[in-house]
Amino acid sequence: MGDRKEARDKEFQSFVIGRWPRLLRTAFLLTGEQHAAEDLVQTTLEQVYVAWRKVGSADDPEAYVRRVMINAHARRHRRRLKEFLAPRDDSGLVREVADSGDRISQAEDRNALLKALAQLPPRQREAVVLRYWEDLTETQVAEAMGCSVGAVKSNAAKGIAKLRAIPGLSEMVTSGGRT
Repeated sequence: MGDRKEARDKEFQSFVIGRWPRLLRTAFLLTGEQHAAEDLVQTTLEQVYVAWRKVGSADDPEAYVRRVMINAHARRHRRRLKEFLAPRDDSGLVREVADSGDRISQAEDRNALLKALAQLPPRQREAVVLRYWEDLTETQVAEAMGCSVGAVKSNAAKGIAKLRAIPGLSEMVTSGGRT
């Protein structure tokens, strides 16, 4: 029994090490604040660890973890709207966890974009972050958010439209996302 637990722990640790930067970036884009992002990832991983036997054998463990993260994020938002206040200067985190090809790392005005994301309603923000920055398909986003593909399309379109309406972000959003 101890060997199985040790093997499970090693498998979970390997998963976390391989996915940490992406999970943290997604959480940061959802919460808009470094400490809230770290808390969200920690909460998510605690929940996933308890169910790792089931999660680790799933077809797509990362999709399962994203779904847990979205659900945890939604619960936090319902409890405390403070999670969605404009971000502080956390641009270093974006640089630290961003992929070299990541559009947000190339943006001239990261803070303006992050503040704009923070102003979106939660479902629009989730759809925009998962669809355009995490580059998930509409089906994957719908799975992660627990809604229909139509709801994803609607929320993403409304969120992108709101971002494009902000002076100075129009060009960034148009060139950085799918049009």
